[in-house]
Amino acid sequence: MNIHIKNGRLIDPHNKIDATQDVFIADKRIAAIGKAPQGFAAEQVIDAGGLIVMPGLVDVAARLREPGYEYKATLESEMDAAMAGGVTSLSCPPDTDPPLDEPGLVEMLKHRARLLNQARVFPVGALTYGLKGAELTEMIELAEAGCKAFSQADALLTDTRVLMRAMQYAATFGYRVWLRPQDAFLAKDGVAHDGEVATRLGLPAIPVVAETIALATMLQLARETGVKLHVCRISSAEGVDMVRAAKRQGLAVTCDVSMNHVHLSEMDIGFFDANCRLMPPLRNLRDKAALRAGLLDGTIDAICSNHSPVDEDAKQLPFAEAEAGATGMELLLPLVLKWAEQEKVPLLDALARVTINPAQLLGVKTGHLSVGAHADVCVFDPAITWKVEPAALKSQGKNTPFNGYTMQGKARHTIVEGKVAYSL
Repeated sequence: MNIHIKNGRLIDPHNKIDATQDVFIADKRIAAIGKAPQGFAAEQVIDAGGLIVMPGLVDVAARLREPGYEYKATLESEMDAAMAGGVTSLSCPPDTDPPLDEPGLVEMLKHRARLLNQARVFPVGALTYGLKGAELTEMIELAEAGCKAFSQADALLTDTRVLMRAMQYAATFGYRVWLRPQDAFLAKDGVAHDGEVATRLGLPAIPVVAETIALATMLQLARETGVKLHVCRISSAEGVDMVRAAKRQGLAVTCDVSMNHVHLSEMDIGFFDANCRLMPPLRNLRDKAALRAGLLDGTIDAICSNHSPVDEDAKQLPFAEAEAGATGMELLLPLVLKWAEQEKVPLLDALARVTINPAQLLGVKTGHLSVGAHADVCVFDPAITWKVEPAALKSQGKNTPFNGYTMQGKARHTIVEGKVAYSL
């Protein structure tokens, strides 16, 4: 379908464009920017006056819960959530049931996603079979099936010998290894940051050193093996400092942060609010400030939703027993806009954290609106305000720590491969 998006403010961080420009789409691609190509006839016109036109968001951490956890969410419900959030590309961690450790499972997931004709799904393959941390998966076969990186998700790998071999294997073929830094023994049974709130509420704690010890090991092994290491969901000031130092030393390391940790801290747990039961845990105000500083100076490459829908029964439990996780894809855009406004970051820079930067982390050709690129576009209204109401969310998971918050900014149209997949 030929689509003409007119009168919108085009923001494309990859091409350094922030100007009123028309966008022309033909044959599933960006046909032209500014002036219509010769012979172009629009079948659909979208008037984006007063709106912002940008590449579709790229989310590097969105659990779709299939296969195996359909009682928490289904592919259909989470794809609808992605479209409502303007997310046109996403990567899903391998902690499904069974885990994504076999090519057939990866191909099945990608096939199911293609049938829905909505967001592009880029699976992250399991680093070890069953995520048990013992036997390495056949990364070559998984990569051929469509995996863009390899990870243990939240199943921590305690055997450093296995981890080093995994990194050596991945480095040999240029594969990316994505790891969340947390020492399994120091974090054992912990549910909240080791600070005043956990002490006051009597909650089992996870100290910052659980992150930094694991991170130090990862960085040393990455230095030894030469692997492309991506640090998932950094949460502490000390962790940010370590990644910053590693980058300055020339290590091939990248990093992301959850939108929850950009805006919230341990104080938001209040009186045992299970919606704030997240992993990694919300840390103190100093850590939150350091994460924001890390985004500003480029230490942290991307912001993700860490979308992890949880069924209602698993949240209606005492804080320490509740399942960690929160829905997030529909909130990613407004929360990035909120961060940009608070920190006075130009939208051109802010939106890079959810478009071209995460696309580069995945090694995929999305996240920009160059002529000839995939026509994955988000048209959003930066002025609209709306209240987060769980019942109105598209995701099957209704739990979010931002329940009741007022958001500013919302996707009006989401276009995937030249097709309008969502309109508000």
